[in-house]
Order: sequence, then C-alpha cells, then structure tokens
Amino acid sequence: MVNDELTDGKRIGQLLSSEIHGYERGALGRLSVVDADTEVEPTEAGAFAYAIEYETGDGPADTKDGEPTRIAEVYVHPDRAHVEFREGVDIAAETGESEGLRVRPRAVEPPRTLVFVENGAEVKGTLRVIRTVAETLTADN
Repeated sequence: MVNDELTDGKRIGQLLSSEIHGYERGALGRLSVVDADTEVEPTEAGAFAYAIEYETGDGPADTKDGEPTRIAEVYVHPDRAHVEFREGVDIAAETGESEGLRVRPRAVEPPRTLVFVENGAEVKGTLRVIRTVAETLTADN
C-alpha cells in the first residue's frame, strides 16, 4: 500500500495531461493538450503549464475569430495545480463541486472558473469536470 500522496504541482499537471492524452473516443477524444511548457517551474501564483483545446471531427473547433477553442489552461503551483476553465464555466463549477474539488470563480471578463487539483487522487475528478465541459461543447456542435 502506498502511503505517499502526490502533492507536487508539476507532477499533478503531468498526470492530468497523461489522462487527457489517453482517450481517443468520446468527448475526451476531442481534446488536445497544446502549448505545453515542458520546462515549467511551479510558482506560488501558478505557472502556465499547458492549454486544453476542443476539436470537432474536422479539426479544431473555430470561434468567431477563427482561432481554435481553448477550453481551459492548467497552471502549476509547488503543492497543487489548478485548471482555469474558459468555456463551460458554470458547468465546470457545478461538476467540480459535485466531485468534491475546491472551486472558485475568477472575476474577469469573460468570467472563468478555477478548479484546484490538490493531489494526484483528485486528477480523476478533475478529468470528469473536463469531460463534462467537453460533452457540453459536443452537444452544442
């Protein structure tokens, strides 16, 4: 039995990225990890590690300005990671809370939702939040 709990923010971010990469079908199969900073060093405020983009069956989903849909960004801290949702902010908050994750809104325009990943065990719950947001986008297309 493992007694150690994964609480290194960079490793948590890597674990979440691996989970996203592991799916080829369904809503999670439409996600890509992009703009990854492989040399990222965690900071107290959170350092950008990578972004998560949603793709339609024909390539990246387009917004009005023709850019791919970036649904979230992942930031790493020394002792945790957080996912900043740019799309599906309300459903991300609801699902994150139902998964028992720490969630808080970010008062910017447009609004965003932060979901904190405090340890490796919370990666699965965070992945369910990401899947729910992706399913919402899939239903909209």
